[in-house]
Amino acid sequence: MATKQQRQSVITAFLDLLSQKPFAEIGLDEIAERASVSLAELRGMFDTKLAIYEAFVRDVDEAVLAEDVSDMADEPPRERLFDVLMRRLDVLRPHRAALHGLFRSVRQDPLLAASINRIGLVSQRWMLTAAGIRFEGLLGAAVTQGLVVSFARVLRVFVNEADEGMPRTMAALDKELRRAQSSFERLERLGRVLRRPPRRRWPERRPTDPVVSDVATEEPI
Repeated sequence: MATKQQRQSVITAFLDLLSQKPFAEIGLDEIAERASVSLAELRGMFDTKLAIYEAFVRDVDEAVLAEDVSDMADEPPRERLFDVLMRRLDVLRPHRAALHGLFRSVRQDPLLAASINRIGLVSQRWMLTAAGIRFEGLLGAAVTQGLVVSFARVLRVFVNEADEGMPRTMAALDKELRRAQSSFERLERLGRVLRRPPRRRWPERRPTDPVVSDVATEEPI
């Protein structure tokens, strides 16, 4: 049974390697060696490299969700989400090099990009929940996917920013959330239109249609 320390060692080893080489070139044996675990122990913890990345994202989610957000109750939804995502960026600070490496790999591998997107959808759904924002159905799926794309744009600024105060990252996040809010409002208006019951109209009689009287006709004698 793997220990929590071994699990963390594997994640750290994977992130270190990701900062040095493309995702596709990282070997499971390299991860095991750097983490000082056997291949059997690594197999008992994770099925794939992607599973290791997913565990890392889950740890980031849990760190953000563990924060006390009671002070955000009176803020507008966009401001609450801004605060939640800034906390997420704070947790990600030590891992900028690994994220930078991941971006390079994703650009070269569409299948990896799709898998990273799937993991991002689950993660950002939790971030929306932490901000007290809840959507259901197709609208919820569209909003969550939009947030995944928006946050990815912010991360590209974040991984290259040297200023610890993160002014460029904060400006990018504010811009993306304003854009996302505008898109959501358009989707919401469209949703209201689509949900509106159609107005009932009497069909117009075409000139070739027979005229039917309201009075019953008698059969000829």
